[in-house]
Amino acid sequence: MTSPAAVPRRVRRPDWAGRNYVLLTAAAIVTNLGTHGALIASAFAVLQSGGDGGDVGMVAAARTLPLVLFLLIGGAVADRIPRHHVMVAANALNCVSQGAFAVLVLTGDPKLWQMMLLTGLCGAGQAFFNPAAEGMLLSSVSGEQANRAFALFRMAMHGASIGGAALGGALIAAVGPGWVLAVDAVAFAFAGALRAFLDVSHIRPRQPGGGMLADLREGWREVVGRPWLWSIVAQFSVVVAVVGAAEAVYGPLVAQDELGGAAPWGLALAAFGVGTVVGAFVMMRWRPRRLLLAGTLCVFPLALPSAALAVPLPVAGLAAVMFVSGVAIEVFGVSWMTALHQEIPEEKFSRVSAYDWFGSVAMLPLATAVAGPVESLVGRHEALWGCAALVVLVTAAVLFVPDVRNLTRRTREVAKTDGALAVSTDAEGAPGRLG
Repeated sequence: MTSPAAVPRRVRRPDWAGRNYVLLTAAAIVTNLGTHGALIASAFAVLQSGGDGGDVGMVAAARTLPLVLFLLIGGAVADRIPRHHVMVAANALNCVSQGAFAVLVLTGDPKLWQMMLLTGLCGAGQAFFNPAAEGMLLSSVSGEQANRAFALFRMAMHGASIGGAALGGALIAAVGPGWVLAVDAVAFAFAGALRAFLDVSHIRPRQPGGGMLADLREGWREVVGRPWLWSIVAQFSVVVAVVGAAEAVYGPLVAQDELGGAAPWGLALAAFGVGTVVGAFVMMRWRPRRLLLAGTLCVFPLALPSAALAVPLPVAGLAAVMFVSGVAIEVFGVSWMTALHQEIPEEKFSRVSAYDWFGSVAMLPLATAVAGPVESLVGRHEALWGCAALVVLVTAAVLFVPDVRNLTRRTREVAKTDGALAVSTDAEGAPGRLG
C-alpha cells in the first residue's frame, strides 16, 4: 500500500487568488510578453521601411493620441456593460490590428500612414481595455489580502514585460520585426480567450439611468469629491510627463553622448524593470498602515534618474538609481491600487480608473514634444535638473493634503451597501475613514 507521504499533495492557491484573479493574471502575463516585444518591433519595422527617427516618433504618437482621446469614454462603457466583454472586444481589435501590421511588414513595403493607422487602432483598443481591466482586477479581490494580490499581479506583469522585451529583441535579430508583431497578435487572441471565461455574476447589474455624459459626470464627481484622489492624479500628470520626457528623450541622448552608446541605457532600463519586480515582492510582505503617505513618500526617488542623467553618473550609478526608482514606484503603485479598492464603490471602478489613466498620460505627448525645444533653450543638463525639481515640488505639495497623509488601511473588509461604505475598525480599534 502506498504510504501517505508518497502521495503528492495538491497545491492550494491562496483564498484571495480566486478564479477571476488567476485568469486575469495569466492573461496579463501573455499580453505583456507579446506587447513589449511588439513595441520594439514596430520601431524597427518603421526603420526597415526607410523611415527615420521622426517617423518612429509619429508612429508612437499615433498610439498615444487615441489612448488619450478615448480613455474617459472607455471607462464609462466599462461601467455600463460587463467589463469582460469590453476587454475581449479590445483584445480582438488589438489582435486584428497587430496581425494586419505583421502582414504588411512580412509581405511588402508598409507605408507610414498604414503603420500609423494600425498602431492608432491598437491605442484605441487600449483606451477601452485599460479601465475595464483595472475595474475587473479591483473587483476580483476582496478582504485584507488585497495588498498582496495587487503586488503579485504587478510582479507577474512586470516580469513578463522584462521577458517580453528581451525575447522580442532576440526574435527581431533572428527573424525580423514582422514575426514579432505576429506573435503579439496571437498573444492578444489567446489572452482574449482567457478573459472570455471571467465570471461577472458577483457584480451587481447597473440600473438603467442617464447616458454616457451622465456617467462621465458621475465619475468626475467621484474624483473631485475625494481630495486625496484628484490631488494625486494631478501630481502624476506632471510626474509621468517629466519622467517620460527624461527617459524617452534625454536618457538616450545622454547615453549616446556621454556614457558610451545604447548599451548603458539598456542596462539602466533593465535595472528599473528588475526594481519594479523587487518592489512588488516587497509589497507582498509589507502592508503600510498609512497607504498614501507611504506611497507618496516613495514618489520622491523618481526624481533621481533625471538628476543622475544631469550629472551624469557612471553606468553603475545610473543603473543603481534606476533600480531604486523601480522599487519605489511599485510601493506607490500597490498602495494606490489598494486605496482605490478600499475607497471607491465597485460600480464606479472603471470610470475612476479612466480619469486616473487620463490624468497620468494626458500631458505625456506634450512633454515629449517640447523636450527638444526646451533642451535647445536652456541646455540638456538644466532641463534634466528641472525635471527632477518638478517631481520633488509636486510630490511635496501633495503631502499638504490631509487625506493623503491620514488615509489608513482597514483591517477588515467593509461591507458596501447601496454604494456607501460602512464604518471600519482600524488597528487601534478607533473608527476608520468613511468612503
